Amino acid sequence: MSSSEESAWDDQSAFNYDYETLRTTGVILAVVMFVAGILIALSKKFKCSKSSNSSPVERPPKTEVPPQTV
Repeated sequence: MSSSEESAWDDQSAFNYDYETLRTTGVILAVVMFVAGILIALSKKFKCSKSSNSSPVERPPKTEVPPQTV
């Protein structure tokens, strides 16, 4: 092994993760995604009920059927 290869491995072995920042970021992302999912689910639920009331569906006019005589 040459000295340049050894120094490359020494730099990687000295690397330390900042676990507190990773944990905090993970919790924040989990909360944001959870709340976003709840909002999306609720918005679709309310959107369906509002859309049926606010935009009436165009229906063809009813035609009167004369009573049948037997």
